Amino acid sequence: MVIQSLLTRRTRGHRDMHDLTDEVDQLVVKSGVTTGIASLFVVGSTAALGTIEFEPGLRDDLPELLDRLIPPSRDYGHERTWHDGNGHSHLQATLLGPSLTVPIRDGRPFLGTWQQVFLLECDTRPRERSVVLTILGEEGRGPRP
Repeated sequence: MVIQSLLTRRTRGHRDMHDLTDEVDQLVVKSGVTTGIASLFVVGSTAALGTIEFEPGLRDDLPELLDRLIPPSRDYGHERTWHDGNGHSHLQATLLGPSLTVPIRDGRPFLGTWQQVFLLECDTRPRERSVVLTILGEEGRGPRP
């Protein structure tokens, strides 16, 4: 069985993080898939997905780390070409990546207790982001050994 849904979020711009865990969980449960995978993909080249303990300290720490590794306002080739102020945004998003795969076990996303799915906006402007959630697997067979 394959089911696809679209999750949308309005972001406030650079460093804005969104917790997608509850919505992913609800859609997996609703799908009836008991064993499989939930594949997430954010559309666009200046946003990223990942997992983290979604608490205030780490919500500050991750974007701060990315800004130290790939700081805004540097002379990136993208800036020399487009002059749009978001060369670092593309690089930060590429470093983290646009996709994530979460196993489905016993009808639920199989995540650790302190592991949540997040969307991170790396662009300098607010955006409306689309995350494609594709659920693949077997339905209704109950728990597996």
